[in-house]
Amino acid sequence: KSMLPGQTGSAMARKISSQGKVTISVDEYSSNPTQAFTNYNINQSRFQPPHVHMVEPLPYDAPKPAGHTRFVCVSDTHSRTDGIQMPFGDVLLHTGDFTELGLPSEVKKFNDWLGSLPYEFKVVIAGNHELTFDKDFIAELMKQDYYRFPSVSKLKTEEFDDVQSFLTNCVTPWFNGWGFNLPRGQSLLDKWNQIPEDVDILMTHGPPLGFRDWVPKELQRVGCVELLNTVQKRVRPKLHAYGGIHEGYGIMTDGYTTFINSSTCTVSFQPTNPPIIFDLPNPGNS
Repeated sequence: KSMLPGQTGSAMARKISSQGKVTISVDEYSSNPTQAFTNYNINQSRFQPPHVHMVEPLPYDAPKPAGHTRFVCVSDTHSRTDGIQMPFGDVLLHTGDFTELGLPSEVKKFNDWLGSLPYEFKVVIAGNHELTFDKDFIAELMKQDYYRFPSVSKLKTEEFDDVQSFLTNCVTPWFNGWGFNLPRGQSLLDKWNQIPEDVDILMTHGPPLGFRDWVPKELQRVGCVELLNTVQKRVRPKLHAYGGIHEGYGIMTDGYTTFINSSTCTVSFQPTNPPIIFDLPNPGNS
């Protein structure tokens, strides 16, 4: 593949192996997403029209096309589900931070809420606030006199050892040994490399670079460059659903993948961002 001026980082990040598969390598701007965003915008207009567009949410009363499945996306509900008006749909996707701290009582309350919802399938992943779901993190936490999470530190191991089992009203995909906070670069890329290529819908807790990942208070982009390159250059799902950055709520597209940050809670933890619906053709109808 020939390189165009200013494409160094992009070309470095995408290589075709001898088997014809795309492999992603660590981006040269991996550790500084704001710098990465600026560089790719200046040199490639990567995050500007016509390459990307904002998308208006689909109205809840929009008819679902024949032969389609309607997905309902929520994220970052943080134990504040009581007032959320949930729209009609077939499948619920919750992309993490359904609790404040991952306390067993919070997980059980969330599971009860899931049980009250009529969706045929409910798929949930954990976020960084689900502290008890990260076995390595919680093991270290229990060794310390940890002032930051006193209510977690008071838990006995047997109270949270099998906390995922409380989620009986959903499907929870699981990576063994998955850490929720990893250094940018190779450590994260190793996790993204576990994503198979024949994926229509990808759920992560955090955003890729440049797609609803702006934190105004810090004047920074916080999305992952390796995740972006994995999504755009290797996996190419039809939908990438996530949350994590409350300020980034909304929808964008690069013309192939639709990126939905469905954070329910605002930056001040008010659960006022509505769920986002998305229709996809059923396999065989596309």
